[in-house]
Amino acid sequence: MNFIDLFAGAGGLSEGFIRAGFEPIAHVEMDEAACNTLLTRTVYHHVKNEPDFAKYISYIKGEDLTRDGLYNLLPEEKRHSVINLPIGDDTNDQIFKQIDQLKGNQNVDLIIGGPPCQAYSVIGRGGALRKKKNDERKTLYIHYGRYLKRYQPKVFVFENVPGILVADGGQYFRNLKKYYRQLGYIVEAEILNAKDFGVVQNRRRVIIIGWRKELQLEYPKFNTHPNRYTRNDIFNDLPHIKPGENKRYHSYALPTNEYLSSSEIRNGINFVTQHIARPHNRKDLNIYRLAIEQLEDGIRLKNNKIPDNMRTQANVKDFVDRFKVVADEPHTMIAHIAKDGHHFIHPDKNQLRSISVREAARIQSFPDDYFFEGVKEDQYRTAAFRQIGNAVPPLMAVQIAHKLRNLLQNGRTN
Repeated sequence: MNFIDLFAGAGGLSEGFIRAGFEPIAHVEMDEAACNTLLTRTVYHHVKNEPDFAKYISYIKGEDLTRDGLYNLLPEEKRHSVINLPIGDDTNDQIFKQIDQLKGNQNVDLIIGGPPCQAYSVIGRGGALRKKKNDERKTLYIHYGRYLKRYQPKVFVFENVPGILVADGGQYFRNLKKYYRQLGYIVEAEILNAKDFGVVQNRRRVIIIGWRKELQLEYPKFNTHPNRYTRNDIFNDLPHIKPGENKRYHSYALPTNEYLSSSEIRNGINFVTQHIARPHNRKDLNIYRLAIEQLEDGIRLKNNKIPDNMRTQANVKDFVDRFKVVADEPHTMIAHIAKDGHHFIHPDKNQLRSISVREAARIQSFPDDYFFEGVKEDQYRTAAFRQIGNAVPPLMAVQIAHKLRNLLQNGRTN
């Protein structure tokens, strides 16, 4: 079975569906760096059981293969399967044309995707996001619907933040359901938490699932379970690094553990890439130390409780959790980590830094062989953080995908 991924980002949702046996026809994404990440991961899946896998390993280690050389390992159609365009009135026809060429005579089984969620988010630097009254991102469900209308998939998955259900007093979601029903779909939504799917992160998301009326299906019943793993299970095998350290790859400090193996975060390679942390100034590091010490005593440091002689911002009213240590159950990863690391402080005072790109990726359950790209080959840290913060955790996505595969094959979900 196949799928089209809209608003694909770094490919977290897609990764889950590929692991469950689905084949991507196309990924559509407006961010150039994320498109590079998608293409690099496409190479991984294309060569992982082939001799050319050694070339992929060489590339992510930063050895002799260039990015163009890596992409030349793909057949022509796969090199064009990542469509770097924004979805909208000006571009949909162009995207349709490219998808039509890629899919040929195939029917589309699924459309998946998560339109940008900032317009509905209550997490922001200033508390509740300052929403524009006519934020254009609120119309993206209409464009998503145009792809449903054109390709008529059996099922679709639309991922977003819980705020989408109550935006504009709930009218937004009512309009979405009405529109998709007019297109021939039964639409249901549930709020799911990634931590119930084995992800070591408290991350609540709305998963909207629709299916063709004539299929007479039902919303999947997920076998969720409490997560018994913690931050230490995903951090403890990584070597200690310093702020600003930029080594291309490291050997693991410890053997794998139960969680890293069962989640497939560690899945065969004997090194870890992108374990790099941003540099920090001394004033911020003093606050980091204070935040770690207070968390050791069970207290979360609030911005308005930082001593005056240590404070680095005058505004102490907005975003009082500005400085936050990653606790045993990590809090929700957000794209703001691309701007600074204050909201994701590493818990080890001996390292005294914000978390690395790889640690952020592990919180989101990305495997260690997943390589996040920038626009330029050697400048990826900021772009990687942004992509990771926006992503759907692959470990959550794969369980959704397995349920939907059963649903499509057997007409049931268990």
